[in-house]
Amino acid sequence: MTGGDEQARNVEVVRRYLRTFVTKDLAELAEVVDEDVEIYGSGTAVRGRRYPEAAVSSPGLTVLDQEIREIFAAGDRVVVSMAQTYRRDATGATTVQSACKMYRLAGGRIVQFWGEQDTYGLLRGLGLLPDEPITF
Repeated sequence: MTGGDEQARNVEVVRRYLRTFVTKDLAELAEVVDEDVEIYGSGTAVRGRRYPEAAVSSPGLTVLDQEIREIFAAGDRVVVSMAQTYRRDATGATTVQSACKMYRLAGGRIVQFWGEQDTYGLLRGLGLLPDEPITF
């Protein structure tokens, strides 16, 4: 497999993974995410596919839409900037959360990822935090 072919395959693997947030298809997630995946972000580091499975399965929170704004591959890495539209099922409130993620792949599976997302904006948009400036 040439470098370009591998990078194209890696991009497709990441697209399949991201799509599971809309489809909630845990079988597909298991196909593209290593069981011992390493995850870094928001000041934490964890290991195990159960973490992205829990994020995909979040009860009471539904991903209605997903827009990949940029995606590019370099070697064994894929970087994505995106926006996801969420609905809080209890109230029907919707909001958009932006995120930037970087994935490392091996053997056609995600083995590590790093990322940050606008959790504060998500919680404000869903009415779970007051919509007013924080005072320090």
